[in-house]
Amino acid sequence: QLGDLLVRDNSKKLEAKLAKDGSVHVPGLTAMKVETPQDIVKVMEVASKNRAVSATNMNEHSSRSHAMLSVSVTCRNRISKQEHRGKLHLVDLAGSERVGKSEATGARLKEAQSINKSLSSLGDVIQALSAKKGHVPFRNSKLTYVLQDSLGGHSKVLMFVQASPAGSNTSETRCSLDFAARARNVELGQAK
Repeated sequence: QLGDLLVRDNSKKLEAKLAKDGSVHVPGLTAMKVETPQDIVKVMEVASKNRAVSATNMNEHSSRSHAMLSVSVTCRNRISKQEHRGKLHLVDLAGSERVGKSEATGARLKEAQSINKSLSSLGDVIQALSAKKGHVPFRNSKLTYVLQDSLGGHSKVLMFVQASPAGSNTSETRCSLDFAARARNVELGQAK
């Protein structure tokens, strides 16, 4: 489900919609005008406080969802009135979770299943893009649908993978590195 981390009551149902220009947006999300890096940090602090975090047997402060900060920039030439628009998504993906190892139950189990499903969908999109398939399954998850115009077409993507050095997390670290290796093979084309 999509939630707005800039509001305290996150129960409002939000849906991703396709705009006339082909971009994907989420009507009803809170948009805040920022002008300085300090403004951005304040917005991120509010979102961080509203993000669901819970303890599991694998992680004391486990993210229970993905988080995304979208920055839209519009530059307008005052003389020619010409506009240029850009978008930057900063996405913190919740890590995949081996349910047997985390021993998640109830609501935590449902969260883990949802996280794992969306990460699997992202992997499918990455696989389809790297294989240059005609159909890319962006609509298989809300995460990939919202990121559709940033993952395909004339975009650039930079991914960082956080890997645990703990020996007990070897299998999770291996999965993360394999995912990163697949993502590295995607060529999106020249950014415009």
